[in-house]
Amino acid sequence: MRTREVSSPVELLDLLPGPDDALAWVSDGDGLVGWGEAARFEATGAGRFAQLDRWWQRFTSRLDVQDEVGRPGTGPVAFTSIAFADEPGRSVIVVPEVVVGHRDGVTWITEMGGSGSSPGHVPMQRVRPVRRPSVEHYTAGQLPVVGFREAVHKAVHRMRTGDLEKVVLAHDLLAVTDGPVDARFLLRGLAERYPNCWAYSVDGLVGATPELLLRRRGREVSSRVLAGTTWPREGWAADELATQLLRSTKDREEHRYALESLAGTLRPFCSGLRVPTEPGVMRLRNVLHLASEVQGELGDDTPLLRLAEAVHPTAAVGGFPTDVAVALIAELEPMDRGRYTGPVGWVDATGDGELGIALRCAELHRDSVRLFAGCGIVAGSDPDNEVREAQAKLVPMRDALEDDADPV
Repeated sequence: MRTREVSSPVELLDLLPGPDDALAWVSDGDGLVGWGEAARFEATGAGRFAQLDRWWQRFTSRLDVQDEVGRPGTGPVAFTSIAFADEPGRSVIVVPEVVVGHRDGVTWITEMGGSGSSPGHVPMQRVRPVRRPSVEHYTAGQLPVVGFREAVHKAVHRMRTGDLEKVVLAHDLLAVTDGPVDARFLLRGLAERYPNCWAYSVDGLVGATPELLLRRRGREVSSRVLAGTTWPREGWAADELATQLLRSTKDREEHRYALESLAGTLRPFCSGLRVPTEPGVMRLRNVLHLASEVQGELGDDTPLLRLAEAVHPTAAVGGFPTDVAVALIAELEPMDRGRYTGPVGWVDATGDGELGIALRCAELHRDSVRLFAGCGIVAGSDPDNEVREAQAKLVPMRDALEDDADPV
């Protein structure tokens, strides 16, 4: 395996040669893309994080690596997407044959077993045309809107009478298409509309997440926590919406649970952890979120996948207290989330990498696309408002699917 720097400018997403093995983790032009499959491993159950980590460590220990760049994302890299729940669910780690990365003005390529015979350039390959999909109609998924609203109503009642503080509930929507959807088509639309999110594609799960579960770079660890949401509406300026969100007792309460959940589970691994006392606002095309950036210094060499095992699920995607919330999700949300709201991203051989939370995403199937949306529910939640929030969160994937721009 060899990693070398390339001098020719590249647009990462334009390099992906085909739809079936497209791997991506890109934000504002930086990140990683990969294709080909040198190896893969799948895991299930409560031990899925540990299984993936052990397999990856064994795999990388057998490699002969020549890394001429020495940056995060160089050398051996794998893309991973992990199920939300212990059961059911399938988690996967994929090692590409080729990875191209770009960060801080530096571009590199990593090839499994390749000699890199064209110094300074990414090897030419045949890129198959990107096919524009056609959505024939939308239909209810495993949990339609009516069922989602009823689940929210029951959850609110449970919180007002019990010991649960927050639960995150979701529903799905099925887009029936005229054939398989090209992941590259969705990636381009998502990356263009949401440059400050991470556009990702791993094993048929495609999306653009604004939420960073964990980034590890040596002993430095960071996270972007999002919870508390509003969305554009007629007669409201963006600044007015942001002010309203910051003043919302319900949304600040939801955000506090998510932040405390992340900090509480991450702190035992850190020699120092900086947690903001006040959230900011992250503005996207379809929604605004309360946001907090958490930064820390690790006390040891715990790799990223093991850190993710400790912090997942945070209250941002599960609830608070975690065990009670996850049990209530299983009771009130009669669908398999799969890898939606699970960790997604990349890891390298040193234990570094970036894992987001699989939000604003869809599962690609032969003749359909399964879209997901979810909301944090607290005692002050209104079921009708939560339905409207979920619809706003479906906008990125629906826009990407229905994009009529030239896909070339």
